[in-house]
Amino acid sequence: MKLGNLNLSQLDKQVSTPSYAREQLKQGIVHIGVGGFHRAHQAVYTERLLQQGSSQEWGICGVGLRDADRAMQTVLVDQDYLYTLVELGADGSNTLSVIGAINEFLFGPDDPIAVIEKLADPAVRIVSLTITEGGYNVDDHTGLFNGEHPDIIHDLQNPESPRTVFGYLIEALVRRRERGLAPFTVMSCDNLPHNGDVARKAILSYASLRNLELCGWIEEKVTFPNSMVDRITPITTPGHKQWLKQNQGIEDSWPVVCEPFIQWVLEDNFCNGRPAWERVGVQFTRDVEPYERMKLRLLNAGHSAMAYLGYLAGYRYTHEVMGDPRFSRFIRDFMDKDVTPLLGDVEGIDIEVYKQTLIERFSNPQVGDQLARLCMDGSSKIPKFLLPTIHQLLKEGRNLDRVALIIASWALYLRGQDEAGELYDIQDPMAQRLRQAAEDRTQLAQNFLNLQDLFGSELLDSDEFRQAFNHAQDRLQSLGVFSVLESLDSVAA
Repeated sequence: MKLGNLNLSQLDKQVSTPSYAREQLKQGIVHIGVGGFHRAHQAVYTERLLQQGSSQEWGICGVGLRDADRAMQTVLVDQDYLYTLVELGADGSNTLSVIGAINEFLFGPDDPIAVIEKLADPAVRIVSLTITEGGYNVDDHTGLFNGEHPDIIHDLQNPESPRTVFGYLIEALVRRRERGLAPFTVMSCDNLPHNGDVARKAILSYASLRNLELCGWIEEKVTFPNSMVDRITPITTPGHKQWLKQNQGIEDSWPVVCEPFIQWVLEDNFCNGRPAWERVGVQFTRDVEPYERMKLRLLNAGHSAMAYLGYLAGYRYTHEVMGDPRFSRFIRDFMDKDVTPLLGDVEGIDIEVYKQTLIERFSNPQVGDQLARLCMDGSSKIPKFLLPTIHQLLKEGRNLDRVALIIASWALYLRGQDEAGELYDIQDPMAQRLRQAAEDRTQLAQNFLNLQDLFGSELLDSDEFRQAFNHAQDRLQSLGVFSVLESLDSVAA
């Protein structure tokens, strides 16, 4: 049975379906970058609110700006913008919901004016983003916006046919300002530190290149709330679609699979109204930073800690790694001894319970989270997720063995061959530079730690870290991952 409006009543009663009148939904939110995470996270919170019978003004219009987004548009249009959410329980059970909060999708390259006018529509009060960590056109090390990027130059010269998210947002804000309309809130839902602040800096930087008066208006009127978002959402596979068809009779061309856990901590800073997401579990706060720090340094850095070592050792899924006591001890020691002492208090969160929840989430065999996904784009992830902990450990003179081992495992992973000799591709925008830096085993510390746009100068300049890194990579190459992990069991905090 093909998923669509006409078939909803025929689905199994255990499958949750929209109980509200989708045809009456107004689109108060435009979301740019509709992928698996948005459909498993922000759209789900919005769906829960709509299911309560209110908030009809907060439907979602999806927008795609990249060629890769055309496939998502095609699928959603064909299914009346419906899709199936499958929550994969660790006990083997699955919970199914059909999500209807998205009720339109525009593809920018086909009709840029239609997207600009949607963004300029007075009904639209929030523009949310999942454009990836690298989508903000900001240098990770310097924090500067790259105004020389060819697409940025194109957008400044061709404001009515933009290529970048900045070109679309600014042209829409220009039109809203000219028409006397209130601006929209720009809400980043990307997994990076201070995501709202990053979005604000990037958009103001672009606006300043176009018109300084406009930039001042945006700076005064538009808000950019920070947020912490969390839900493990692995890539949908053909197997997931086949299971849904065989077991539920639902033919969905692009369902979303995810873990049951979901969390969203959001700064209450909206210039033009917002949904009452607090009714469905969103935690609003004046300061997201403690929650963000906790999540990035425990969950995201924990993923990096297991990913490269696990891949070198021959594992391919997170639950395989966590099923090995050598790895599970290592991950828990990293959390307990390296990260937790540096976190401080997080209001409303029991850190010990949170860490145990992470271990259980990492171990969920149904999620089948691929290590290859976690290994991707290390040049974007390591500086954000792991370096802040390393810098603080250095400052306080704490043990460096585990964090140096993680960095060393990344360097060895970049050679493209695991310990059994299996070859693999490196998925990273800096892949060529990284591989070159990791190539010479005799000069690994000097060449790899000298990537200052990633590491700064602190790691290479630290005798303690350099020695710990050399010790870790020597032992990885001579003994292998398993023996090194076993030897770490006796390391004190």
